[in-house]
Amino acid sequence: MNVLVEVGYLLATVSFLGGLKFMSSPKLAKTGNAIAATGMIIAVLCTFWMLTTQTVPATNIIIILIAIVLGTVGGKVMASKVEMTAMPQLVSLFNATGGGCAMLLGIVEAKQVSLGSSFVGMQILLLLGLITGAVAASGSVVAYRKLAGKTKDNRQAAVVIGSRILLASFIVLPVLYFLGAIPLPFEIIAYIMAFIALVYGVLFVLPIGGADMPVVISLLNSITGIATALAGFVYGNKAMIAGGIFVGAAGILLTLLMCRAMNRSLLKVLAGKFKKGKIAEDTEEQNIKETTVSETAMQLSFANKIAIIPGYGLAVAQGQHLCGQLQQMLEKRDTQVDFIIHPVAGRMPGHMNVLLAEANIDYEHLKEMDQVNDEMTHYDMVLIIGANDVVNPAAENNPDSPIFGMPIVKAHQSKQVVVMKRGMSKGYAGVSNDLFGMDNCNLLFGDAKDSLQNIINQLKLI
Repeated sequence: MNVLVEVGYLLATVSFLGGLKFMSSPKLAKTGNAIAATGMIIAVLCTFWMLTTQTVPATNIIIILIAIVLGTVGGKVMASKVEMTAMPQLVSLFNATGGGCAMLLGIVEAKQVSLGSSFVGMQILLLLGLITGAVAASGSVVAYRKLAGKTKDNRQAAVVIGSRILLASFIVLPVLYFLGAIPLPFEIIAYIMAFIALVYGVLFVLPIGGADMPVVISLLNSITGIATALAGFVYGNKAMIAGGIFVGAAGILLTLLMCRAMNRSLLKVLAGKFKKGKIAEDTEEQNIKETTVSETAMQLSFANKIAIIPGYGLAVAQGQHLCGQLQQMLEKRDTQVDFIIHPVAGRMPGHMNVLLAEANIDYEHLKEMDQVNDEMTHYDMVLIIGANDVVNPAAENNPDSPIFGMPIVKAHQSKQVVVMKRGMSKGYAGVSNDLFGMDNCNLLFGDAKDSLQNIINQLKLI
């Protein structure tokens, strides 16, 4: 029986690897997700099968079954009903449940661990899993609230200093306990560390700016993976160890790649620090040129090569399907249409890719920033929908700008630019956009969905 379970865990591990490999390609991402999900189902079934062969009380098995059913149904309902604008919040909530689970496992197992010296290694593993899980749980909840606009950034000295003190306590308190300086049962120490980790998770995320939330979400996912791997070591479960390592490693790599895309170090992101200096000039001093739907439609009709740069504003307006319609209409006129995706556009990693996939836009039309930046001068027109910071030329030519050095989509180098915006509000980084005052840039004000629909209607008449 154990041999079959081990084989099942091996198949699950291979499925995780295959899923990650397939998910590295946009065309095969859906298939990769299905493969990884199949591996997880195999791992759960093997674990449940193993429980039925052991002396596990029937009541516990029933509770496990109920939890599986509730989790499956609840997850399906939430994922089906969530709007694309709320997808980052959903990811944060799901991640919070994973971290919370790791924390609870650590607390439960702490009651079973002996105080003998031979169990020091097990106690260390439990504390590490408990701490990482608690940090991921509370940190993800705060990230959810910040993404939903319910909690603002807090960079007060008390928050920063408090988080550093709690971080130091993760090392000091366990060391003192294992040296015998804290005469308390291990269970009590586990509860204390769980409480400290929960508080630290809150203070850890509070100072981080909204523009850095994609990096934070990725990092918190990685922390949850690490917590899962540590729990796997405690239980001797190979599937948990492998799955946790994959999630942790992938999350760390993605976090570092996104930091590179913003030209910022991970330490500065986690410290909530932006470069000090003068921000870009206020919009009142810029020569803003407003355009109309009819003028935009006319420009599109005469263009041979068009780039569309989506941002979070497109998700808010739920205009991705109209983007797909606009693309099809322009291609029937023998116009080349590319969608240029900045690595940190949106509120979570891959947000824009998922948004456009929902509108059934072929991945062949999605271009990475680095693929097209050297060819931006060849585009007759660039249509920016809801993006701001990721197209701000100040990142290239204004050393005093807080975002200076961040790689951007060089939309300003194209022949004509039309930016669709609701108003003159600044981007998530709180910096004015120098692009708006350039000679080749016009702004089309209004809800992106309404504007896109009006442009489509106008194109039908041309």
